Amino acid sequence: MGVPTVVLGTGETLLVGRDPHPALPDDDADAQLRSTALTLPRAAPHVSRVVGEIVVGEEVVRLRWRGSTEAQLSSLFDAPGGARRVALTDGMAALLDEGENHVLLLRGRQTAPGQFTDLVLVVDVTIPAVPDDARPWVPDPDLEGAVTAPAPRLERWSREWYVALALAEPWLVGADDYPRPASNREIYERVLQWRGHAWNLERAQRVDDAIRVVARMAFGPADDPFAQGGGRVQNVRFAVGRRSAEVRLVTADDLAVVEAARARGEGLNPEGSTPRALS
Repeated sequence: MGVPTVVLGTGETLLVGRDPHPALPDDDADAQLRSTALTLPRAAPHVSRVVGEIVVGEEVVRLRWRGSTEAQLSSLFDAPGGARRVALTDGMAALLDEGENHVLLLRGRQTAPGQFTDLVLVVDVTIPAVPDDARPWVPDPDLEGAVTAPAPRLERWSREWYVALALAEPWLVGADDYPRPASNREIYERVLQWRGHAWNLERAQRVDDAIRVVARMAFGPADDPFAQGGGRVQNVRFAVGRRSAEVRLVTADDLAVVEAARARGEGLNPEGSTPRALS
């Protein structure tokens, strides 16, 4: 929504991001003519200057993901089963199918200071009947060249960070076919195992409170599933766990660090820092 339309032909390249113009080639006149930059409107400050590169070949259209901002590619193809969904991370490349391809830039659009929602890019791959001579629309570059900001994160070693880690653990270890989200008791016991102390998470309400904080950070206020009023809590909890892993609120590296601290017997004082206490 709100993203301008750009038409590309064979041999052309499109750079997409918060401020992709500085990445355009400046030492090759032919490459300059074949390259276009598309600035994403209202892109969040943590979106990379160049998140993606779309290259149109003679027979294929290739998307190479170049940003640290996480995204998902979904499209339709002719094989039985229909749709595919691919998680995009820095350095990945994917061939786009003929027809509509949707790239979901997770938390990619800023709606208010500190508030973000997903941004959808639609890439329609077609074989035109006649050449299209239309010139692509090119927005003005960002002259200030603002440096890419870090994405919103939970405070490491905080209660909410540990709860998110316990909830998202199946996705972080590759067990994404886990049949159900962790219960409040299981989350409490997992945090207790890691730290040797689990704040007040033996109280189910405190686990629920922490999950609500995680959900708001993972989805943003506009898409917070707890604010939608529909669906069962367990279904919402499943979505929060998966989303926390998708937008990297917690990562497999975080899980490894926690396990290493537990193995050293330093769960309460990881990396020499004192986690904040919450009542």
